[in-house]
Amino acid sequence: MARSSPPNVFEAYAEQFERDFSKFLSLRSKEMIPQGRMGLVKEADVDSFNLPLYTPCKEEVGEIIEKEGSFDINELQVLEMDIDLLFSKDKKEEDLGLNIDLQMGQKTANSARAVLEPFLSSHFGDAIIEKLFIRFAIHVADVLSNSKQNKTINMVVSLTKK
Repeated sequence: MARSSPPNVFEAYAEQFERDFSKFLSLRSKEMIPQGRMGLVKEADVDSFNLPLYTPCKEEVGEIIEKEGSFDINELQVLEMDIDLLFSKDKKEEDLGLNIDLQMGQKTANSARAVLEPFLSSHFGDAIIEKLFIRFAIHVADVLSNSKQNKTINMVVSLTKK
């Protein structure tokens, strides 16, 4: 439509949009449970996806290494680092004006994407990947902004074969 379109053409388009969009919303609402959100993937696909992810504690790792018996443990440490220390104020301001939580959300999403993208793409398809990790970065940033403990945790293991 152009500015020169008669008002009745504008009204016809507006009415058609209202009918179409209302129909879309009506049909989608029948597919969803109360308080549900429109998603990027089918519920059945989510239900059938399994990513066996387990995060052991330091003691579990040590016990398994000792029980298996092939290695001596030289070093087994859990390192905690304040996220705030990972960014200097200069870096924070220079990095596209993003706040530290959004920066960490993006870095976390990028790290997760490096590992998880092949699994997610093969199960859900490539079409959702970009939106998924953008949403994940925003979600992580939101969690970090509302958290009093902004720490990242890493486990370092140094072994020598017996």
